[in-house]
Amino acid sequence: MESFEFAKAVGIGMVEPAINLTKILLNSKKLPKKIIFIGSCGLYKDEKLLKIYTSTQAFNYEISAIMGLSYTPIKINLSNVSQKTILINSSNFITNSAEISKKFKNLGFTAENMEAYSVQCVANLFKIDFECILCSTNYCDENAHENFIQNYPKAKEIITKYLKSKGII
Repeated sequence: MESFEFAKAVGIGMVEPAINLTKILLNSKKLPKKIIFIGSCGLYKDEKLLKIYTSTQAFNYEISAIMGLSYTPIKINLSNVSQKTILINSSNFITNSAEISKKFKNLGFTAENMEAYSVQCVANLFKIDFECILCSTNYCDENAHENFIQNYPKAKEIITKYLKSKGII
């Protein structure tokens, strides 16, 4: 569903994009200077829907850690990130709990997108600059999926218009 005629689709979730983007880059004659990942995102709280959010910072912070049910050896240091920076959280899930969403927001995250962290990791591996440009389609609550389905067509238009206005496409 999230595809654009002017962009290469890399897959859904955390694993597919890592594999597919790596294949694309390994088969490229020349590496790009920058990878711009585009798509939709869900918001963790009060921000505006159908608005563009850009970031160079994606993380993988799981719900189970927020609930105190797990830990990770991956160090996630949010304390050295500027308050003006939009932080994107990625995982193989979509948050559909307003209570958990609030906890992500309290950690400093603005939004979630399933693929951003994966794409950023591949870009980092190849020493390529990374940016994600996302349009918010829903809040991360019990209506997340229905609102995503309803708002995605408009979000796709907004992303395309934004990219054209910036001379990216």
